[in-house]
Amino acid sequence: MEPVTHFLLGAAMGRAGLNRKTALATATLTLAAEAPDLDVISRFWGSAFGLNHHRGFTHSFLGLPLIAAAVVGFMYLIWRLRGRKTRDPNLPPRWGLLFAYACLAGVSHILLDFTNNYGVRPFWPFSERWYSWDIVFIVEPVILVFLILGLILPGLFSLINEEIGARRKGPQGRLAAAVALLAVCACWGVRDYEHRRAVAELQSRIYQGTDPVRVAAYPYWVNPFRWHGVVETPAFFATANVDSLAPEFDPEGRMQILYKPEETPVTLAAKKTYLGQVYLSWAQYPITETEQLENARAAYVVRFRDLRYAYPGRDARSTLGAMVFLDRDLHAVGQRFGIRATSAATKGEQ
Repeated sequence: MEPVTHFLLGAAMGRAGLNRKTALATATLTLAAEAPDLDVISRFWGSAFGLNHHRGFTHSFLGLPLIAAAVVGFMYLIWRLRGRKTRDPNLPPRWGLLFAYACLAGVSHILLDFTNNYGVRPFWPFSERWYSWDIVFIVEPVILVFLILGLILPGLFSLINEEIGARRKGPQGRLAAAVALLAVCACWGVRDYEHRRAVAELQSRIYQGTDPVRVAAYPYWVNPFRWHGVVETPAFFATANVDSLAPEFDPEGRMQILYKPEETPVTLAAKKTYLGQVYLSWAQYPITETEQLENARAAYVVRFRDLRYAYPGRDARSTLGAMVFLDRDLHAVGQRFGIRATSAATKGEQ
């Protein structure tokens, strides 16, 4: 998920009651809930390297304790710089408990990322397998609204209480935060139910006289009843939008058919490159396109894209596609992933 949701979920976990056990709980949970995304620094070593290491070690169960320790260490440093002062002098920081909270927040990060269709590798480095629930778009306004309301409403009521002279002791907002977390779980439940219905509809159909080999449904934002369906058959891929509320799904006339390209020495060479291997290990429904170039250095460009991001009206190559440039001897002379790949192609560069 995007960073704001991670931060808000960590804060809600603290407000829901964990901040009553130790000082610095909410701050620690908030930071630790987003800390696994520190792996974005891997992009400085190139887009292909970034793809290979994003949602890797820092998003794994093995890496979480180290990330948690770093967050707690940072909080300890801030605590010392502030003169070992906390808001409530009667509630000192309990560092072992804060470490456990940071680990819990890290698990929440993996869970949130698991709900969308990019996926996570929680068992890295023992397994490179990607896991994804495919029920929530990377930005989900409904979840954001639940979490924001759960965090700000108690503050508004607290201001009202102060105006009328009523004051409560201890941290505020426990009930609202707990309700917000339950609402997030309810949102997941609804989306999971509708996702299963969409997948079942795709699985039950025949596509141009052929049974599907596998199917998948990927979420749109806000609307839990609209899904981007992807179907694989032995000869082609098919994509179509699915309405999980509709009484019957009729794919005819609404499908986009993409026939599987024939393997050539050019595509095989591209798939053997570093980026090609990384992309294919991550992609769920990869497809390639080959173009011959009028370029002194690069004779061919092989474009990789993943059909789970081929939403109608969107160019999947612009954000989550990849390109490998090859010379006439089929040696790689350039590799790009994401937006940089598109800009390189438009300039005719490697």
